[in-house]
Amino acid sequence: MKTDFQFSNLLGTVYSRGNLVFTPDGTCLLSPVGNRVSVFDLVNSTSYTLPFAHRKNIARLALNPKGNILLTVDLDGHAILTNVPRRIVLYHFSLRGEATALVFAPDGRHFAVGIGRNIEIWRTPSTPDVADGDLEFAPFVRDRIFTGHHDTVTTIEWSRDSRFLLSASRDITTRIWSIEAEDGFRPTTLSAHKQAVVGAWFSADQETIYTVSKDGALFVWKYMLRYDAPEGADEEDDKYLAWGIAERFYFHQNNAHVTCASFHPETKLLVTGFSHGLFFIHELPTFSEIQNLSISQNDIDYVAINKTGEWLAFGASKLGQLLVWEWQSESYILKQQAHHDVMNTIAYSPEGQRIITAADDGKIKVWDVNSGFCVVTFTEHIGAVTGCEFAKRGNVLFTASLDGSVRAWDLIRYRNFRTFTAPSKIQFTSLAVDPSGEVVCAGSLDSFDIHIWSVQTGQLLDRLAGHEGPVMSLAFSPDGSTLVSGSWDRTVRLWNIFARSQTSEPLQLMADVTSVAVRPDNKQIAVTTLDGQLTFWLVSEASQQSGVDARRDVSGGRKMTDRRTAANVAGTKAFDTVRYSADGTCVLAGGKSKYICLYDVQSGVLIKKFTVSVNLSLDGTQEFLNSKLLTEAGPQGLLDEQGEESDLENRRDSTLPGAQRGAGARRTRAAVRVPAVAFSPTGRAFCAASTEGLLIYSLDTTFQFDPFDLDITVTPGTTLSTLTQKEYLKALVMAFRLNERNLIRRVFEATPTTDIALVVKDLPKVYLGRLVRFVALQADESPHLEFNLMWIEALLSKHGRWMKENRAGMEAELRSVEKAVRRIQTELARLADENIYRIEYLLAQPIEKKEQTLQLDFSVKEVEDGIDEVMDDGSDDEGDWMGFD
Repeated sequence: MKTDFQFSNLLGTVYSRGNLVFTPDGTCLLSPVGNRVSVFDLVNSTSYTLPFAHRKNIARLALNPKGNILLTVDLDGHAILTNVPRRIVLYHFSLRGEATALVFAPDGRHFAVGIGRNIEIWRTPSTPDVADGDLEFAPFVRDRIFTGHHDTVTTIEWSRDSRFLLSASRDITTRIWSIEAEDGFRPTTLSAHKQAVVGAWFSADQETIYTVSKDGALFVWKYMLRYDAPEGADEEDDKYLAWGIAERFYFHQNNAHVTCASFHPETKLLVTGFSHGLFFIHELPTFSEIQNLSISQNDIDYVAINKTGEWLAFGASKLGQLLVWEWQSESYILKQQAHHDVMNTIAYSPEGQRIITAADDGKIKVWDVNSGFCVVTFTEHIGAVTGCEFAKRGNVLFTASLDGSVRAWDLIRYRNFRTFTAPSKIQFTSLAVDPSGEVVCAGSLDSFDIHIWSVQTGQLLDRLAGHEGPVMSLAFSPDGSTLVSGSWDRTVRLWNIFARSQTSEPLQLMADVTSVAVRPDNKQIAVTTLDGQLTFWLVSEASQQSGVDARRDVSGGRKMTDRRTAANVAGTKAFDTVRYSADGTCVLAGGKSKYICLYDVQSGVLIKKFTVSVNLSLDGTQEFLNSKLLTEAGPQGLLDEQGEESDLENRRDSTLPGAQRGAGARRTRAAVRVPAVAFSPTGRAFCAASTEGLLIYSLDTTFQFDPFDLDITVTPGTTLSTLTQKEYLKALVMAFRLNERNLIRRVFEATPTTDIALVVKDLPKVYLGRLVRFVALQADESPHLEFNLMWIEALLSKHGRWMKENRAGMEAELRSVEKAVRRIQTELARLADENIYRIEYLLAQPIEKKEQTLQLDFSVKEVEDGIDEVMDDGSDDEGDWMGFD
């Protein structure tokens, strides 16, 4: 089994905090998810997560005007410069402070960043131009610092010509700055608001400035005569001119304040978001309301407008909501929301295309693996969902919850069609489904019994008694003959529920059982216990086969409240979940740690450790604590500084009991942990539910630029020159060495159909997998059906025997080819069926009589003779009469 799993995508989290950015073409949206950045393609309805990760949550991000350079800054001021098309990190540096505003200039030469009450102007690093032989990389250079604000800078806006800056601050002022020295210009301060300024923008002609404050006041500023100018003063004389308020408008929203605002100069649209979840669209300068909508129950943290002004993106961090609204058609382009609480359990669908996540908030979400979007959310459970599992056919999902119910869901019609309950009110903690889908079992936290229901009738069939503690894990053997249960009474029991006698074989362990799993061949079970042991047992002999002391493997990370180091606290570490791989050769285990461990079953050797997160914003990611952060009152990160906030609503703590309706919530720091892991049915990927979201690791991860056997003579220019010389095989190999997708496609499509068989026959075996993968991708995307099928036929006929012998290394490629061919077959069959009916319809039409046909031919001949007469009648040029030169 291959074990080189790489991070592929992050699901389950769509927005955490910070700003949203549209790409210059307006089709993609970049959203910060913790310490990573996710890219949502709004046209193709797909998403992916960039591979880099910050050491803390991202505070601000910005794209340059070309859309190829991304700058991200975390809470500590550490910045990462990334090439977005190639998904490569270019540079790391530190801004030495938290960034509150970040934006590139329209000309792309500079970017401005607000750090505290200062504004720093940096030159944009120049990317190397290989074609010109320029292989240098210019580091970050700071041009100047603007100081003048007395409080934190909230927003920065550039003028369209990149000559001026507009900065807004919490000191209730807005300032105008000049990047270069301008004749007669001096920094200008606009002060009239009574609360912090949320946003300030130039109009399209730069003759007007709009500012919005937190209390809902909109001021329109113009360069006009001062109030103390003498009568009859010349309006073109600069000494009598100054920026002043031309108009005042107010948002009348009781007990709500403006949390975010954005302005689109071309369409003159102002979009504002409020603390009660409403947003408004106004047209300036008339301030006429166009639209308003309630999209959340909490604060709207950020709003962004795409280039055309048609799509509005909203982010709300309280519930992890990300929305893209098309205001003209009044419809959602994107509407996604994360789990409000930590995920408890996950499950892969049998075909591997969907992942189910369930959390403490009682919600069950279905995620599409290919697109990365949530397909549907079920909210019928009123308690934490503790278990979920698919039926073998894949269209029925079962879930267990602490609300005392087990529910069956139809994933075709997306509805709850069966609910199973116990005679008494108990809480269910584990779930197992018979492979035939006829029986569902659930373990309880209260009665220590295992309840068995019939799926067809919904009736309780039996209750298995024998455990003396809560049943925390259940698993059916793949053949359905044995039910394995693990309990906190330090035993694992094997039940044959379909036999006449309900006897169980207890397996005694040394600590409480946390999780059990059955190997796909029914011969072995894996058990994790609270003392950090991972043991393997033979089902036939009910004896222990081997064991692994995993305490040192799972230990890692030290919480702020830990009195001992991460190494010394290993004695209290244990796995909470364990799963077998598809072939049964490996097991994957995770727990209250930042590591996921992959073990070989036969030898018990630790094959690989995957680090879930390096985010220092979470507890348990550091190996060593900084003694400087330890105070007399405790760790600095746990001190409550909310009472020192300047604004009243920020000082008020609504989580305390009595401050609002409902029970009070204790303020805690989120800790990194992995409550559930699951292998894909194909064995090519696995997913893990973590504190930050649903992490997917895959063997099929392909990045944009992955050079292979590259030397200095292989460049895009030499590849194209080789192609013009009609050396198609050499050009294709050079394109594969560069691994530039557009270049490979150009060589691929330029190859004549007569030379396809020759090119494929002489292709080196090392490039065969890459070509098969590329052809399969082209068969899905390209309209050239016959051309792609000719390539597939040549590959299978020339290298079919070699592919069969090396099938283990080309499973993913062959599977993608099979999928593409099946899709083409289905589409052609459907097209043929439609054409059959159309041809039958045409053949059934009545035939015209012969006389009418002769009359038609005669009339056509008369027209032709008339044309000849006109052309012969004094016309020198036939082309002139026909209208051609």
